[in-house]
Amino acid sequence: MRVTPRIIRWAGLAGSVATAASAYLGGSGVVREPSVNPVTLLSGARGFLLPVCWLVGTVLLIGAWWSGLRVVPSLRWVLVTVGLWYLPVLPFLPLGSADVYSYACQGYVQYAGGDPYAGGVAEFGCPWLSSVASSWAHSPAPYGPLFLLLAAASVGIAGTSVEGVIAGLRVIALAGLVLVAIGLPVLARRAGTDPARAVWLVLACPLVLVHLVSGAHNDALMVGLIVVGLVATSRPDTVRAAANPGGSRRPLVWLVAGGLLLGFAVSVKATAIVVVPFAVLAAVPPGSPPSALRRPALAIGGALIAAVGLLSAISGRGFGSVAGLLRSGDTVAWTSPSTAVGMSVEYAGRLFGARIDAVGATRVAGVAVLAVLLAVLWRRARRRGALGGAGLALAATVCCAPVFHPWYATWPLAVLAAAWAERPTGARAPAGVAGTAQPPDGGVRTGIRWLLGLCAFAATLTTPAGYNWALYTRIPGALMMTAALVVLGAVVVRRVRPSGALA
Repeated sequence: MRVTPRIIRWAGLAGSVATAASAYLGGSGVVREPSVNPVTLLSGARGFLLPVCWLVGTVLLIGAWWSGLRVVPSLRWVLVTVGLWYLPVLPFLPLGSADVYSYACQGYVQYAGGDPYAGGVAEFGCPWLSSVASSWAHSPAPYGPLFLLLAAASVGIAGTSVEGVIAGLRVIALAGLVLVAIGLPVLARRAGTDPARAVWLVLACPLVLVHLVSGAHNDALMVGLIVVGLVATSRPDTVRAAANPGGSRRPLVWLVAGGLLLGFAVSVKATAIVVVPFAVLAAVPPGSPPSALRRPALAIGGALIAAVGLLSAISGRGFGSVAGLLRSGDTVAWTSPSTAVGMSVEYAGRLFGARIDAVGATRVAGVAVLAVLLAVLWRRARRRGALGGAGLALAATVCCAPVFHPWYATWPLAVLAAAWAERPTGARAPAGVAGTAQPPDGGVRTGIRWLLGLCAFAATLTTPAGYNWALYTRIPGALMMTAALVVLGAVVVRRVRPSGALA
């Protein structure tokens, strides 16, 4: 049967309705049950209907998303379709995670005058504490001051109604996705790729519907701010001005605006900082001398520091989010490659009667690898384009971080979709605009397939109530991840040997 846009739209909508039914039957409820086995949550008194709805919804959404890459007729069609898909899940319980309740309690603490960075929400008498996952009840907030202020505003408007606070947090997440819908087509056009396909890659992704729309994760706002920040710094007139410094000063305004937007992104989640060096590169033509970077670096960096500093002062919490970031790795799961290696070493040690605490060391090694990768990617991006470099930097951050949650895969997807989506039929790559260079077509196809595969896999990792299957498959998952890393390392070494550089 020929797959048509009509079939894609209604198959995805059917998947969304099935997913909404699973939220109604067993989403992440107000009372958290940390000791319950996820298998029990997917059966028991609810019979077989909950797991069937979840499975059918996931399969239909992934299938429609993947199939739609070849048949999207227009950007307008994409926006209408994803809007239809989002609607069914909005009235029901959050799916895939209980983090939204942690957001609500952190907003409550901020609104009540407490310090969410000083300790966990359990110490401040949050009225919805029973809904917070035990791993977050005693951990300080790892999020930036902008998100704390927005969460507090949701509490101020909704009062003691947790449903009202969740609705407010969903509005914030949807606002982030609106920024993606506005900015991503612009980035795609500058990169010479199809705007409709780029937006489809991101907004139709099942991870977005489940975790960013239903689950209201603040990653949606961070990603939206990153996208529009890159739009501001990579404007063609800004790039031309960098090549001719004696021209108009107007582009400087856009550099400052881009810095402010990226500062706001960092003030939601600090991981957005890895994009900033590539945003500086996006403001100059590829291959520009180091001296050309001085002006955009000062404008973007200065505006970013001003934005973060001002928001920190307004929140009254300073830079306390650093303490929360240091505790964000409390969860130990094999979905993080560096953590999986440490878990495998510890397991091997136990087989021989030795007790080895390796996870901490392998996580530090992962961060060191990330630092090297970011430097290499930035150097390559100077020649090949900043946009792809920014997306790969986010991908490297996701892969090397001590913790991986499924929705993290949306970070690189949002930027690489613009850089790597297919070009319109007959279109040629643009010239002279920073951030538009692509790898060869074969590399694009391989890269995007790997990324889509990661997103599809990540969409299967959680139950409707937010329990992660990785926590129940610790040793097998760690061994499989470690084996995959060994195979990947062997492939890379094999490619490097003949010429001394990656082929």
